[in-house]
Amino acid sequence: MTTQAPSTSGKAPIPQQRAQVPDGYWRNAQGNLVPVDAIKDVDKERDKLVRKLVKQARALQATMAAFKSGAMGDVETFVERSAERYNAKLGGKKGNITLPSFDGQYKVQLAVADRLVFDERIQAAKALVDECIHEWTADSSTNIKALIEHAFQTDKEGKLNTGRILSLMRLSIEDEKWKRAMEAIKDSMQVSSTTSYLRIYERVGDSDRYQQISLDLAGL
Repeated sequence: MTTQAPSTSGKAPIPQQRAQVPDGYWRNAQGNLVPVDAIKDVDKERDKLVRKLVKQARALQATMAAFKSGAMGDVETFVERSAERYNAKLGGKKGNITLPSFDGQYKVQLAVADRLVFDERIQAAKALVDECIHEWTADSSTNIKALIEHAFQTDKEGKLNTGRILSLMRLSIEDEKWKRAMEAIKDSMQVSSTTSYLRIYERVGDSDRYQQISLDLAGL
């Protein structure tokens, strides 16, 4: 763990190494030195257990990261080699891919998902939507109003929910101003990042259903 010295120049503080703990002492959560003899046995046992589990978790994390990187590389290499049989050159970002085993017992999926954000044009869309709501006040559905207002709510970080915004574009509303609002939403969408996911599945018995082999501790 590191501490930071106060900055007086306006620049980012430079991390400093935490002071070495002298023999015969442990540092507590408040940063104070405590003689080992004054620490209860149960606290020592708890500390030992936590550190053992953290060490194992870090090793497992490194193994899983290496597996993910290697597996995704193997899939991408296989797809490129498969395309070469048809003298096809694959370039740019790869799309979603599913590789089944010969007997259909297993399948591996490489999924690519874009993270969308909205630029300043979303404000124009919001203004047009607000105008529509105002004009439809007399005969519009209360549920539609609630849906639209909910769609533009932001989270604690001030970010819009992409799914809720896109849900507006699925509404079938024949109104010129509404159509312009939906066009503004579409134009405001920007891809901020792309994430690849590796998922491995096993067939459930002789059914057509597949169950994902969980690599998430919470799902085990």
